[in-house]
Amino acid sequence: MSNSIFYKVKEGCCLIQVFILLICASCSLHSCRNESARLSDYVNPFIGASTNTEAAGAYHGLGKTFPGATTPFGAVQVSPNTITGGDNGSGYSYEHETIEGFAFTQMSGIGWGGDLGNLLVMPTVGTMRTNSGKENGVVGYRSRYDKSSEEAGAGYYKVLLTDYQVEVEATATPHCGMLRLVYPESEQSRIQIDLARRVGGTSTLQAVKVVDDHTISGRMECTPDGGGWGNGEGNANYTVYFYAEFSKPLKTFGVWSVKIPEGRSRKLEFVESPEFQWLTADAAVMYNAEEYEGEHIGFFTEFETKAGEEVLFKSGISYVSEAGAEKNLKAEITDWNFDGVREQARNLWDDALSKIKVQGGTDEQRKVFYTSLYHTMIDPRIFTDVDGKYMGADGQAHESDQFVKRTIFSGWDVFRSQMPLQTIIDPKLVNDLLMSLTTMAEESGRSYYERWELMNAYSGCMLGNPAISVLADAYAKGICRFDMEKAYEYADKTSRMFGNAELGYALNPNGISKTLEYAYTEWCMSRLAEALGKHEDAEHYAKLSQSYKNLYDKEKHSFRPREADGSFEAWPANGKLQEWYGCIECNELQQGWFVPHDIQSMVELMGGTEQVIADLDTMFAKTPADFLWNVYYNHANEPVHHVPYLYNRLGQPWKTQKWSRFICENAYHNKVEGLVGNEDVGQMSAWYVLSACGLYPVCPGDTRYEITSPVFETIEIQVGEGKTFVIKANKNSAKNLYIQSARLNGQNYAKCYLDYKDIMAGGILELEMGNTPNTLWGD
Repeated sequence: MSNSIFYKVKEGCCLIQVFILLICASCSLHSCRNESARLSDYVNPFIGASTNTEAAGAYHGLGKTFPGATTPFGAVQVSPNTITGGDNGSGYSYEHETIEGFAFTQMSGIGWGGDLGNLLVMPTVGTMRTNSGKENGVVGYRSRYDKSSEEAGAGYYKVLLTDYQVEVEATATPHCGMLRLVYPESEQSRIQIDLARRVGGTSTLQAVKVVDDHTISGRMECTPDGGGWGNGEGNANYTVYFYAEFSKPLKTFGVWSVKIPEGRSRKLEFVESPEFQWLTADAAVMYNAEEYEGEHIGFFTEFETKAGEEVLFKSGISYVSEAGAEKNLKAEITDWNFDGVREQARNLWDDALSKIKVQGGTDEQRKVFYTSLYHTMIDPRIFTDVDGKYMGADGQAHESDQFVKRTIFSGWDVFRSQMPLQTIIDPKLVNDLLMSLTTMAEESGRSYYERWELMNAYSGCMLGNPAISVLADAYAKGICRFDMEKAYEYADKTSRMFGNAELGYALNPNGISKTLEYAYTEWCMSRLAEALGKHEDAEHYAKLSQSYKNLYDKEKHSFRPREADGSFEAWPANGKLQEWYGCIECNELQQGWFVPHDIQSMVELMGGTEQVIADLDTMFAKTPADFLWNVYYNHANEPVHHVPYLYNRLGQPWKTQKWSRFICENAYHNKVEGLVGNEDVGQMSAWYVLSACGLYPVCPGDTRYEITSPVFETIEIQVGEGKTFVIKANKNSAKNLYIQSARLNGQNYAKCYLDYKDIMAGGILELEMGNTPNTLWGD
């Protein structure tokens, strides 16, 4: 007896309804779910799948996740794309009414224009068009789609393209994607592949060749000249190789090629322009071209179809070579069994999600929890082929059996929650990431750590030295399995390049954010140096970690950016609430709490414990209950994510319990608008996963995890070597959210925190819950 749950978005509303397909009609819904529900059943990929700025109330938009098919940390994401252009990094937004194709690579939850969205495949019927068209009615190969037909689950996506009456299903393996296309009766059915397409810009050079009567291969070169990450400012420079097979033979096929005016910019502005649509609509079409290279090309194959006829397409993806793409495909998809590939993807998700099992809570909470856990397992994705080869930062192929090369490190975001979560449930992943960043520093010849890595690019996005945080945290937890002397050398150079040493603070732009974040990672460096026996360095960095004090103005009760001559920048009319006053994407009220390594001294600087508690109370009291973008506790962005847990450090842990539960309940929902801000490559979801489990790390690099009120009655975490750490919250409910007492492995436990080693040793933390605060526990 088995069932399968998928998610369906109803046209005209944002409610996501669960439809349950029962294999055995004789069993009731309740009994069937209890007997055979799988963890992947609780994953709703539509959560956060919107870039809508109006719904978010801010230019950052909402979750920016993609709803398509992928596998845990897989290199391939087969997903519908509704838009090219704007700040739509996932390529998809729920409110759009047309789909321009199904890409085999996507980014998750990011801004800055995005990137990837390569190998865009589109089934069409009738007259062929070579331009994408636009959502506003510009005709192209894109199609309207039936919202009520749209379904998504872990490793699966389905939709009906109404203009062509073609049903599309997508699934994936770690290195490959597969489409099942069901056509109407037609003498002119088709699969088109836009090889130039790229989220946030365009590929600048593409090539394709016919291998045999069912197979093509090729490449798509994506350089900063073609926009992409940060519209080229992010320096993304990568090549996607593919090896693709069609279930129907290639009889009528060809390429289209667009003539790009000499000297014309290929960046985002061009791709968004009417000129781009005119040029691509006027492409030259060449039938029977068996090999072609150009600046903007596509491939197509035409065939007759009967009503309801299935045509399948599958492709391996590699960032190393066409041969690598071929190996990937032949290793992972050996036949045309779409349902088998889909089931394999689902099994991979069931296994990955089983690292944390929860009991209790509502059905809604379980869906939010497992979708959050799912979103923490998209990145850092594999960048290594099945044969162990990966593309290095020197532009050369490398091979290693020591680690899996990974990519997409959104450092400024993920050092806070995502990486500390992975140190518990997947420490090998963290080691792989650090080895990937370390080999990148070596292969590139730069010998320092990048803060926001994408496909080996030193993008310079955001600020701080988050790789040092991840390194210090992993080393303190005994995770690192690589040359620490080399890692320290690169971390030391990073800190000296980007830090507080020159003036004792960092200058604008974003001087407050830089100074505070550098001070924190300078503390991380002092811990690393001391552990490695580098005592002089340890003392040097320990002094620099106090640099945050140099920006504090007691008269204004605020951090303030200083000029090079030491004077404060003029005080703004909105005071602490002024966004971008020395702060990146936030204000001083939000950024100013970021002294996680020295909370006691921060409290003294700010006027003492009573004053700080009063300031925190006021901040939360003024925060809107929907947690959309605001000037108080702005959960939609990362700088405040540790703030609810400061109460644990101030002797009032019951307020941490109150607010973490309130945020879990009000900032996360089982709907498209279910994330109040960008998902940010796992960070927003990791905050929920940790908090819902009743744990949170205020200061990565310190092995302390704060204890808070869990959302569920029982949480079982797989911590490796067959061990589990179980958190039981007896009598837990929406009202009984306060911890009355605790026992750790049967012994009374009065602390409001655990050490990492306590968690990883396995055991049971048992909490007694009640409806009123126990002001004595955990103080």
